[in-house]
Amino acid sequence: MAEFTPEKCKQIALARLDVVHKWLEFRKQSQNKLQADYDFVKLHNTSNSYLFEILGKISRGSLHRWLAMLNGTEDFTKLLPQYKYSSVDDYRTVLNDNEIKIFMNLLLHPNRLSSGKAIALTKYRLKEQGQNFIPADITFRRYAKWFKDNNYDKWVLARDGEKALSDKVELYIKRDASLLEVGDILVADGHKLAFQVINPFTGKPCRATLVGFLDWKSTALVGYEIMLEENIQCIASALRHSIINLDMIPKVVYQDNGRAFRAKYFTDNKGFSELGFQGLYSKLGIETVFARPYNARAKVIERFFKEFQEGFEKLLPSYIGSNIQDKPAYMMRNEKFHKNLHNDFIPTIEETIKMIDMWLSFKNSQPCPNAPDKTIAEVLSERKRQNIDINILDDLMLATEVKTIQRNGIRFLNCDYFDERLYGFKSKVLIKYNLFDLTSIKVYTLKGEYLCTAGRVTETHPMAKLLGDVKDYEDYKQKIVRQRQLKKKTVESVKKYLETEDIKLLETQIEPTEIQPLFKADSKRVQTLFKNNSEKYEYLVAHDPNNSWITEFRKTKEYRLLYE
Repeated sequence: MAEFTPEKCKQIALARLDVVHKWLEFRKQSQNKLQADYDFVKLHNTSNSYLFEILGKISRGSLHRWLAMLNGTEDFTKLLPQYKYSSVDDYRTVLNDNEIKIFMNLLLHPNRLSSGKAIALTKYRLKEQGQNFIPADITFRRYAKWFKDNNYDKWVLARDGEKALSDKVELYIKRDASLLEVGDILVADGHKLAFQVINPFTGKPCRATLVGFLDWKSTALVGYEIMLEENIQCIASALRHSIINLDMIPKVVYQDNGRAFRAKYFTDNKGFSELGFQGLYSKLGIETVFARPYNARAKVIERFFKEFQEGFEKLLPSYIGSNIQDKPAYMMRNEKFHKNLHNDFIPTIEETIKMIDMWLSFKNSQPCPNAPDKTIAEVLSERKRQNIDINILDDLMLATEVKTIQRNGIRFLNCDYFDERLYGFKSKVLIKYNLFDLTSIKVYTLKGEYLCTAGRVTETHPMAKLLGDVKDYEDYKQKIVRQRQLKKKTVESVKKYLETEDIKLLETQIEPTEIQPLFKADSKRVQTLFKNNSEKYEYLVAHDPNNSWITEFRKTKEYRLLYE
């Protein structure tokens, strides 16, 4: 018996042995052996039996030859087909070594030539060498197929590179996530959004970056940030949201090996520790593990981003695709029909966050891969909370920017932010903000000293009393009161620096309510210069209530608009 025998050849040999046995039994029932042979062959060749499917049509001579080959034994191996077999390491082909070398040099080129082009170039090269006999195309194709099937690792490495070898051929390790607890490991990575959003700094459409932290146990995206590029602030803010949402600090963060993740701000290496600081992760008690470059299979968050693109991004009107092949029809040339049907809506960062949160609610309602009998949300709810102090995270993880204080406070993203602590300042400050909540910003000096938390200033109704509602009018009155209080604060402060005569001169230029003490000694003294009728009315009511001018002014429309 040969050292290597294909299973198909064994099947043929066994079928031949069975046919010989059936033929001999058939001959015993007939007196005319010659006629019996022809009848048996005819019956076999016209049947639909299993033996016919394997052997096909046979002849009387084949039966006698197989019987002679057995030589009175039952050894089926004597009936094996006698042609040469191809093995895994040795392919039976008419191609010689020179032809194989030329063909494989072209076929395994990193530019990934097609089989047809490699065959054409090989045949041309052989003709140039003066070879007369050129193998047929099918011969080359069969050899290429055999080589790919039996040397797939070499095929992939030569044509596609090491990353493809790692993703398609190399062994991978299966990890048992059921051994983890929620919050033990957060997996971090960045994803370039395949749809456009409005850039809050320029007002123009752009493709932003989503940096997310995914809990390995529950597979829930527990925190993310949307920024214009993958940078330190974006990653820090995403980690901050993750810790706040979990209400616990993770034990390990498993993250990408990208340039932003490797920044000194995040790792406690020698160059950074010499400055007297600790790395952000080590300060929070988090161990960091970096994935090997181009090792996507090791990051479970890659699967999440794939579902995110298929289930969320492609549903948005501003979807533009992640590459040229994914571009929607309305972006192609001469697609007037689709362009007319297309919705031009492009969401802002705030709108995008709301839509992503809605999709995450749906995603978390699905079964958890690591606990099939529970949903992702149910697994996530089993975490042990730690009552994290958010103020500590704010100091570490909010994005920063230098701004100048103006009259109405700090101008940021087309809005004013003001706090009484900023009144009187005219210098540069450092603001820390979070795009998830722009109702307020934290203000620091350039040295890092905390000043205040400035709230966003709302606009006032142009005619709050006559056309607005109660809230509009109350908002207007509160702003007027704040203006007067701040002015009074300034006046009181200046009095400490001026002489008595200077104070008297100053008091004649401010509101009457501020100069009442000046007239206690001389109550009949009347001020003669007023900026407007309102100022005159308030002064006379306080110092000369019986003046006839008051009665006449109360009959005017101006009085009714201001005081009724």
